[in-house]
Amino acid sequence: MPRVLLAALGLTLLAGCSPGPVPVAVPSPAPEVAAACEPLVKALPGEVLDGERRETEPVSPLTAAYGDPPIEVTCGVSPPAGMAQAQSQCFEVNGVGWFAKEVDNGVIFTTIGRKVYFEVAVPSQYAPEANALTDVSDAVHRFNELVTPCT
Repeated sequence: MPRVLLAALGLTLLAGCSPGPVPVAVPSPAPEVAAACEPLVKALPGEVLDGERRETEPVSPLTAAYGDPPIEVTCGVSPPAGMAQAQSQCFEVNGVGWFAKEVDNGVIFTTIGRKVYFEVAVPSQYAPEANALTDVSDAVHRFNELVTPCT
Protein backbone atom coordinates (compact mmCIF):
# COMPACT_ATOMS: atom_id res chain seq x y z
CA MET A 1 0.00 0.00 0.00
CA PRO A 2 2.77 2.56 0.74
CA ARG A 3 4.21 2.06 -2.76
CA VAL A 4 0.87 2.95 -4.36
CA LEU A 5 0.64 6.04 -2.15
CA LEU A 6 4.20 7.09 -3.06
CA ALA A 7 3.53 6.54 -6.75
CA ALA A 8 0.35 8.64 -6.59
CA LEU A 9 2.20 11.36 -4.70
CA GLY A 10 4.98 11.33 -7.30
CA LEU A 11 2.48 11.71 -10.16
CA THR A 12 0.78 14.58 -8.32
CA LEU A 13 4.11 16.35 -7.85
CA LEU A 14 5.04 15.87 -11.51
CA ALA A 15 1.69 17.24 -12.65
CA GLY A 16 2.09 20.25 -10.35
CA CYS A 17 5.52 21.07 -11.83
CA SER A 18 4.37 20.91 -15.44
CA PRO A 19 3.71 24.42 -16.76
CA GLY A 20 0.18 24.90 -18.03
CA PRO A 21 -1.10 27.13 -20.82
CA VAL A 22 0.40 30.61 -21.02
CA PRO A 23 -2.04 33.51 -20.79
CA VAL A 24 -1.35 35.66 -23.88
CA ALA A 25 -3.47 38.63 -24.90
CA VAL A 26 -5.04 38.04 -28.30
CA PRO A 27 -5.10 41.05 -30.64
CA SER A 28 -8.17 41.96 -32.71
CA PRO A 29 -6.70 42.69 -36.14
CA ALA A 30 -8.64 43.21 -39.36
CA PRO A 31 -9.69 39.91 -41.01
CA GLU A 32 -7.03 40.20 -43.74
CA VAL A 33 -4.31 40.68 -41.10
CA ALA A 34 -5.55 37.68 -39.11
CA ALA A 35 -5.58 35.62 -42.32
CA ALA A 36 -1.95 36.63 -43.01
CA CYS A 37 -0.91 35.82 -39.43
CA GLU A 38 -2.33 32.30 -39.17
CA PRO A 39 0.15 30.55 -41.51
CA LEU A 40 3.02 32.50 -39.95
CA VAL A 41 2.21 31.43 -36.40
CA LYS A 42 1.58 27.86 -37.58
CA ALA A 43 5.04 27.82 -39.24
CA LEU A 44 6.90 28.86 -36.08
CA PRO A 45 9.43 26.32 -34.82
CA GLY A 46 8.82 23.77 -32.07
CA GLU A 47 11.49 25.41 -29.89
CA VAL A 48 12.76 28.92 -29.24
CA LEU A 49 15.98 29.25 -27.20
CA ASP A 50 15.65 25.56 -26.27
CA GLY A 51 12.20 26.20 -24.76
CA GLU A 52 9.47 23.98 -26.18
CA ARG A 53 6.32 25.42 -27.67
CA ARG A 54 3.48 25.65 -25.15
CA GLU A 55 -0.26 26.09 -25.36
CA THR A 56 -1.67 29.59 -24.96
CA GLU A 57 -4.82 30.70 -23.23
CA PRO A 58 -7.10 31.62 -24.77
CA VAL A 59 -6.27 29.32 -27.66
CA SER A 60 -5.66 31.46 -30.74
CA PRO A 61 -4.05 31.04 -34.17
CA LEU A 62 -2.44 34.45 -33.57
CA THR A 63 -0.34 33.52 -30.52
CA ALA A 64 2.37 31.11 -29.38
CA ALA A 65 4.56 30.69 -26.31
CA TYR A 66 7.83 28.95 -25.51
CA GLY A 67 9.68 27.87 -22.39
CA ASP A 68 9.37 28.88 -18.76
CA PRO A 69 9.36 31.79 -18.11
CA PRO A 70 7.40 32.06 -21.34
CA ILE A 71 8.56 33.83 -24.46
CA GLU A 72 5.30 35.17 -25.90
CA VAL A 73 4.69 35.55 -29.63
CA THR A 74 1.76 37.54 -31.03
CA CYS A 75 0.86 38.33 -34.63
CA GLY A 76 -1.46 41.11 -35.75
CA VAL A 77 -0.53 43.60 -33.04
CA SER A 78 -0.59 47.37 -33.42
CA PRO A 79 2.75 49.11 -33.94
CA PRO A 80 4.26 50.03 -30.57
CA ALA A 81 4.50 53.64 -29.40
CA GLY A 82 7.75 55.20 -30.55
CA MET A 83 8.19 52.91 -33.53
CA ALA A 84 7.51 55.60 -36.16
CA GLN A 85 10.28 57.78 -34.75
CA ALA A 86 12.60 54.81 -34.41
CA GLN A 87 12.74 53.52 -37.98
CA SER A 88 16.46 54.32 -37.92
CA GLN A 89 16.83 51.93 -34.96
CA CYS A 90 15.82 48.97 -37.07
CA PHE A 91 18.21 46.03 -36.80
CA GLU A 92 18.15 42.85 -38.84
CA VAL A 93 18.24 39.21 -37.82
CA ASN A 94 18.34 36.72 -40.70
CA GLY A 95 16.92 39.29 -43.11
CA VAL A 96 14.07 40.43 -40.85
CA GLY A 97 13.98 43.99 -39.47
CA TRP A 98 13.10 44.45 -35.80
CA PHE A 99 12.29 47.30 -33.41
CA ALA A 100 13.26 46.67 -29.77
CA LYS A 101 11.46 48.19 -26.79
CA GLU A 102 12.84 47.54 -23.32
CA VAL A 103 10.23 46.79 -20.67
CA ASP A 104 10.52 46.05 -16.95
CA ASN A 105 10.97 42.29 -17.36
CA GLY A 106 12.76 42.04 -20.73
CA VAL A 107 12.44 43.23 -24.31
CA ILE A 108 9.54 43.31 -26.77
CA PHE A 109 10.64 42.98 -30.40
CA THR A 110 8.30 44.00 -33.24
CA THR A 111 8.87 43.47 -36.94
CA ILE A 112 9.54 46.56 -39.04
CA GLY A 113 8.75 46.86 -42.74
CA ARG A 114 6.58 43.74 -43.00
CA LYS A 115 2.97 43.33 -44.11
CA VAL A 116 1.77 42.54 -40.55
CA TYR A 117 3.23 43.44 -37.18
CA PHE A 118 4.64 40.42 -35.38
CA GLU A 119 5.79 40.70 -31.76
CA VAL A 120 8.13 38.58 -29.63
CA ALA A 121 8.24 39.34 -25.88
CA VAL A 122 11.39 37.88 -24.33
CA PRO A 123 11.92 37.89 -20.54
CA SER A 124 15.26 39.20 -19.24
CA GLN A 125 16.18 35.71 -17.99
CA TYR A 126 17.03 34.88 -21.61
CA ALA A 127 19.56 37.73 -22.02
CA PRO A 128 20.71 38.53 -24.60
CA GLU A 129 17.03 38.56 -25.52
CA ALA A 130 17.61 39.18 -29.24
CA ASN A 131 18.91 35.61 -29.60
CA ALA A 132 15.27 34.44 -29.65
CA LEU A 133 14.78 36.25 -32.96
CA THR A 134 17.14 33.83 -34.70
CA ASP A 135 14.68 31.01 -34.06
CA VAL A 136 11.56 32.84 -35.36
CA SER A 137 13.03 34.91 -38.20
CA ASP A 138 12.88 32.12 -40.80
CA ALA A 139 9.09 31.79 -40.41
CA VAL A 140 8.69 35.59 -40.45
CA HIS A 141 10.85 35.83 -43.57
CA ARG A 142 8.80 33.15 -45.36
CA PHE A 143 5.27 34.15 -44.28
CA ASN A 144 5.32 37.92 -43.62
CA GLU A 145 5.83 39.84 -46.84
CA LEU A 146 8.59 42.46 -46.89
CA VAL A 147 7.25 45.96 -47.65
CA THR A 148 10.16 48.23 -46.65
CA PRO A 149 13.65 46.94 -45.82
CA CYS A 150 15.60 48.07 -42.76
CA THR A 151 17.73 51.12 -43.47
